[in-house]
Amino acid sequence: MDHFLYRNGILHAEDVALTDIAARVGTPFYCYSTATLTRHYHLFQEALAGLPHMICFAVKSNSNLAVLRILGDLGAGMDVVSIGEYLRARAAGVPGERIVFSGVGKTRQEMRAALQGGIRQFNVESEPELRALSEVAVSLGLTAPIALRVNPDVDAKTHEKIATGKSENKFGIPISRAREIYAEAAALPGLDVVGIDVHIGSQLTDLAPFEAAYLKVADLTRQLRADGHDIRRLDLGGGLGIPYERSNTAPPLPIEYGDVIRRTVGDLGCEIEIEPGRLISGNAGVLVASVIWVKQGEGRDFLILDAAMNDLVRPSMYGAWHDIVPVAEPAPGVDQHPYDVVGPVCETGDTFARARPLPPLAEGDLVAFRSAGAYGAVMASEYNTRPLIPEVLVHQDHFAVIRARPSFDEILKRDTIPYWV
Repeated sequence: MDHFLYRNGILHAEDVALTDIAARVGTPFYCYSTATLTRHYHLFQEALAGLPHMICFAVKSNSNLAVLRILGDLGAGMDVVSIGEYLRARAAGVPGERIVFSGVGKTRQEMRAALQGGIRQFNVESEPELRALSEVAVSLGLTAPIALRVNPDVDAKTHEKIATGKSENKFGIPISRAREIYAEAAALPGLDVVGIDVHIGSQLTDLAPFEAAYLKVADLTRQLRADGHDIRRLDLGGGLGIPYERSNTAPPLPIEYGDVIRRTVGDLGCEIEIEPGRLISGNAGVLVASVIWVKQGEGRDFLILDAAMNDLVRPSMYGAWHDIVPVAEPAPGVDQHPYDVVGPVCETGDTFARARPLPPLAEGDLVAFRSAGAYGAVMASEYNTRPLIPEVLVHQDHFAVIRARPSFDEILKRDTIPYWV
């Protein structure tokens, strides 16, 4: 469920008409719903009720400071994969003891900054990283709490670019070598081995891969405890999918995901950490764009929008589907027309949808891309020198711009022409 509904013939975000935001801010823009973010966070809280746990929002899915502040104020931790994301979480008011640092390529400089700023744990992905973190911690006279990310060789049955739990993926250490590497970690100075980390992929719509991975983690927990390790946290990652295409069968609910956690690792007495991103922020956002032209092609019509692949790269990068709806509610029973929905960037890949059935649309009409609150603005670029588009947050009947559109002067001033040119 989200809070983007038609009222009086116009699509609203909570109690604000998207046409009002467009008139004030201009298109294209992202719009997020506070009520939806809050509701989705509480769904995970309810799913894990009765288990010691922390929900660490995956900052990579939506890193706007206002979004992070909303979730942080609800009690969420943060899962970060760079020092930049760490600093965003801190700037949003999230204390270091609620921040988990993941990622395969942490540098010594990032380790140092996070240790000095405060950290809940590092999810360590390799032996070289393990040794480097030990050296950095010792040099600072500090102790780094760690969980080792194990690769369980489980097929998440998701898009190949967002699968992370198979043996050929770059993530984690082979679960077959876990006991050996945990023994090394325990012997290194400056480290406190607190748990196990696993994450098998993103946009999972089947619970079976989670269950297979978590059963392996449960077995490993028992083995490591028998070896003398005090395993007290299990970071089970994120990845639960959302219904991008409303006509499809809905993915599992957080409560069903919570049941998987209970029956696989719930008897181990560990604190559970999960790292949802998409399911919290995805359906909490839309991208609103204007129609520039309707162009007749050879055997097809093109709907040319002022939003482009640089604003929302998922369709171009992943072949991803987003429901596209007119902001003005179509009349019941109106005939649908197939459009190729495209942007103005000089790439054939700047295509959002092909032969998408939509009500007849004309120059100046507004459309909204649903489920655009995750991996939308965070993956945007200024390709073709197109300014990053505004982000807007709605709360009940008012809204605020939480990231402004830069001017062309601001963009150009970031470049410097050297004196010899």
